[in-house]
Amino acid sequence: MTSNLKTIFACSPQRVVPGFRAVICGLLMASDAGAQSIRFPWSGYAHTPQHDAIASVASQPLNRILWHVPVDLNPQYSGSELLIHYGSPLITRSNTVIVPVKTGAAGGFEVEALAGGSGATNWARSTDYILPAHNWTPSFSPVLTPKNRLYFAGGGGTVYYCDTPDTTNPSPAIGQLAFYGLTNYTANTNAYLANVFICTPITSDRYGNIFFGFQVTGSTPVNLQSGIARIDYNGTGTWIAASNTVTNAAVSQVVMNCSPALSNDHKTLYEAVNNGYSGYGYLVALDSRTLAPLTNVRLKDVKIPANDADVDDDGTASPAVGPDGDVYFGVLENPWYSNHDRGWLLHFDSTLTQTRIPGAFGWDDTASIVPASLVPSYHGNSSYLLMTKYNNYVEAGGDGVNRIAILDPQNSETDPISGATTMKEVLTIAGPTPDSANTNSYPNAVREWCINSAAVDPSTRSVLANNEDGKLYRWDLTSNMLTQTNTLTSGIGEAYTPTIVGVDGVVYAINNATLYAVGR
Repeated sequence: MTSNLKTIFACSPQRVVPGFRAVICGLLMASDAGAQSIRFPWSGYAHTPQHDAIASVASQPLNRILWHVPVDLNPQYSGSELLIHYGSPLITRSNTVIVPVKTGAAGGFEVEALAGGSGATNWARSTDYILPAHNWTPSFSPVLTPKNRLYFAGGGGTVYYCDTPDTTNPSPAIGQLAFYGLTNYTANTNAYLANVFICTPITSDRYGNIFFGFQVTGSTPVNLQSGIARIDYNGTGTWIAASNTVTNAAVSQVVMNCSPALSNDHKTLYEAVNNGYSGYGYLVALDSRTLAPLTNVRLKDVKIPANDADVDDDGTASPAVGPDGDVYFGVLENPWYSNHDRGWLLHFDSTLTQTRIPGAFGWDDTASIVPASLVPSYHGNSSYLLMTKYNNYVEAGGDGVNRIAILDPQNSETDPISGATTMKEVLTIAGPTPDSANTNSYPNAVREWCINSAAVDPSTRSVLANNEDGKLYRWDLTSNMLTQTNTLTSGIGEAYTPTIVGVDGVVYAINNATLYAVGR
């Protein structure tokens, strides 16, 4: 296998997507199969610890719905909208689909393991995980490590793990860990259940160490404070208070739903902290081995740099790390609506000491990495581009022409909406379905794109994107056209969800509380 991978590196560099070299190296000891049989699991939110969302196999055509399963057994609607962030499904190398499922009206969760080929349930396990206090319902998001261990959130800031996620045994063995010590948890279980809550997706590095944010709302015997936790592959935990990641005593918590990201060498951990719901915040860089603070940057508005950006707990924006180490993170503008509620995609170097060209849209979105070779019309100097939502909300002063976009992070233009200097648009495409609620006043208004992380498929030079019209689309980056469509539902306004690609190329999308598997 090692020689086969070296052949890929040496003879077919175009096949090795930027950012995947570390992933391939991390799998060298995980399989003895030949290069052609390598399967890269979709291991967490936005695929990799860098959140690149790049598919490792060609996605299947969007011909039909192969199977579907609810991800919410009791969805709670707000009028015609569904304001809940669902956790990302995971795909193991053996094509087991791990689905996080909400079971009750206000909470209650389980993980289900399904056979990817049929959707049949292999096993399901409930968890005592309790949501932190929230406005929009936050996500319950597990992770797979490179050794195929599954971690998912439990009550009191604990995590459960399963070392046999591919089993068909209906009752696989489940273990439990606490970053502050399981003996402390068992000695005072009720105190921790009442006061400690995991509040972000869980991220794993290439060694099997995991990271997540947590909130503390009351006193605990070991005096925990809201912060960032790490549990190593041996089960040993450590943590740092959010207030200790910056020199600002007002910072009190990790941003809700913000999945920790890792640098390409896995030595630096990136996370966002703020001073409370819809407050100001910082992007922080920590030593991934010790959680010692390295550096941080206060997040500012692009148009009015004197203003703090709004770092909102209702979103799911998470740091994305480019192949060159640059870090991207979405925020809301301040004042609200001054950029049509689109926010900004802030852009920094790997040390967070240099501020670089921002993107014109950042709200509730994690940028996907697009190798520049996937866009034949691009002739700039960037080795990679970014894919983001590009909605222009009528409700916030926009024209309702909601788009998705490919942006150049190294070159700029004057944004026609804000007048700010932002990343240059390479490609954009509007949603195809008229928004009947707004077309009387805005004749070109279309339904918005509802993705928080969109899968990029290098093999077909396309992006897989979900829309509030209830349809899943393939955006072809060669023709700049929506070349394939599959209707999932009749459409609904909802909080944003991910699209992913399985190890067999099946495409997965969530719409109206249901996970759909779509393929040939």
